[in-house]
Amino acid sequence: MSSAEIRSIFNRIAPVYDQLNDWLSFGQHRIWKEMTVKWSAAKTGDKVLDLCCGSGDLALRMARRVGISGKVYAVDFSPELLKVAHLRSKASYPTPSINWIEADVLELPFDNNQFNAATMGYGLRNVTDIPRCLKELHRVLKTGAKAAILDFHRPENTIMRAFQQWYLDNLVVPVASQMGLKEEYAYINPSLERFVSGREQVNIAGEIGFANAVHYPIANGMMGVLVVTKN
Repeated sequence: MSSAEIRSIFNRIAPVYDQLNDWLSFGQHRIWKEMTVKWSAAKTGDKVLDLCCGSGDLALRMARRVGISGKVYAVDFSPELLKVAHLRSKASYPTPSINWIEADVLELPFDNNQFNAATMGYGLRNVTDIPRCLKELHRVLKTGAKAAILDFHRPENTIMRAFQQWYLDNLVVPVASQMGLKEEYAYINPSLERFVSGREQVNIAGEIGFANAVHYPIANGMMGVLVVTKN
């Protein structure tokens, strides 16, 4: 699937993206995102980056983490999701200082060595070139900075793998179908099939030049967080 096709999917699901995430994860995505923010090691006053920011969940959490003295830059290639994110941030109190930027994570519009920490939620699986994405992330992070990358995975355990497939076939796609988004959410299954494992993500990160890379399986291996550190 091309980058333009993926962008089109996310533009179409933007109005119901948050509602579906809540339903389909039974609200657990909030816990996973808080874990991701914690693993990014962002702190008060930091300049931080959120890639594939979607409707802004992680960016808003990062804004709370860095406080009014910090800066958050949130990047997504879907203008419709960015509109939703901007509206959400305006409705927050106090209003967080977030720069919403429409851009491709494969070609980030930032100079080298800019950010103290970074996050990415459910985006790495959808980029068309994972090594290039991680290389761009490495380029814009400061020395010693961490990034935490959350995403769906295929569990290695055969029982959990079968459960995940049942869940996708019997809950995710039917719920999306009721909202007129069957085709848009059917993409999840093939995206999981082609997504590299946590072990492979660690290897790619090491080859790119990250000093340390650890992948933490969560939710019985159906989710995972890759935590990388720039040397």
